[in-house]
Amino acid sequence: MFRIAPRQVARTTVAFAQHQHVTAAVGSSTAARALTARWLSAAAAPGPKPANPEFSSGPCKKHPGYSIANLPTSTLGRSHRSKLGKDRLKFAIDETKRMLGIPDNYLVGIVPASDTGAYEMAMWNMLGARDIDICHWESFGKGWFADAVNHLKLRDTVDVKEHTAGYGELPDLTATSKDRDICFTFNGTTSGVRVPDGCDWIADDRTGLTLCDATSAVFAMNMPWEKLDVTTYSWQKVLGGEGAHGMLILSPRAVERLESYTPANRPLPKIFRMTKKGKIDESIFKGATINTPSMMAVEDYIDALAWAESVGGTEGLIKISNNNLAVLEKFVAENDWIDFLAKDKSIRSNTSVCCTLDLTPEQIKAFVALLEKENVALDIGGYRDAPPSIRIWCGATVETADVQALTPWLKWAYEEVKK
Repeated sequence: MFRIAPRQVARTTVAFAQHQHVTAAVGSSTAARALTARWLSAAAAPGPKPANPEFSSGPCKKHPGYSIANLPTSTLGRSHRSKLGKDRLKFAIDETKRMLGIPDNYLVGIVPASDTGAYEMAMWNMLGARDIDICHWESFGKGWFADAVNHLKLRDTVDVKEHTAGYGELPDLTATSKDRDICFTFNGTTSGVRVPDGCDWIADDRTGLTLCDATSAVFAMNMPWEKLDVTTYSWQKVLGGEGAHGMLILSPRAVERLESYTPANRPLPKIFRMTKKGKIDESIFKGATINTPSMMAVEDYIDALAWAESVGGTEGLIKISNNNLAVLEKFVAENDWIDFLAKDKSIRSNTSVCCTLDLTPEQIKAFVALLEKENVALDIGGYRDAPPSIRIWCGATVETADVQALTPWLKWAYEEVKK
């Protein structure tokens, strides 16, 4: 379902003066003082609410000015195999390559099943040719490790080494080997921890491939394409697009692996197949999708790309995300009851910002519920596998003014829950 960002509902402030006669009747008892304090708290709202309360980490907020009425409808009801359908799909691919600065000799394709489908496609097609280093520090990276070991059963044929760290930290990435395939997430969406700028720990003269899940990093962080052989992401993260479709980006080295390696005894579902007669199926990367896409979702993605261009392209998007993070960093520095899960600024995400609170797990749930009830912040509860925490999306579709408006309400909710 396509979402239209709700407008802020005008608030009615209840003046404490309206209740003075009640207070006088009650008297100066302890109960009266407590009741008075409640009324004062209700009267003293911390400030304007965010114009848009959507801070979900996925699907994420639509871009400012979004309207479903602005989407072209000429492709609806038409075959995605028609010239019109293929042209729009190819346009989405070409604009993606241009805006992200992806090298000309890399391939970009639209594939089924969001980022998950794109990453699984790569794993099932390419892993097993050599030993593997799998790095994870949050739930999704851990999921890739589990799939490699439990479902692909790669330890039956190659050495699979696990490099892991707790939430808020990174493993020692320099312990990986240039002669092994490396699987990792660029930004841990559920922990708020990203890899350092530049990925200098990845060797330029590597013989193994790098497989990078970058779903909450692309369009928000600089991507060192020369270090990345397989990169995947989805539309519903930084650009606020719709779900169900993934993007698969392949380097020439990844293509060479596809054309030279066929996993033994590993049947591939149709939606995972990227080669024909031992050669890459280039049509996938020219708009001929493996299965039927939603052309409305495609138009929604193209609309998001056009908006991104209007705010300065990828560099503009990165700047907005950094500005949003800076607002929260200032707030955290000024309040000792909240902290970042990622304490090291150099590995702190500027999209999925995760914070711990000086509250019990039950109080954190009440904190989240209170802000949702007030229509101040929606969907900011920490991921179910993460430590008790909150997660505030700071991707570029979230306006910095809304993050600024949110912070006084965070303090207000904390004080309410602590009473």
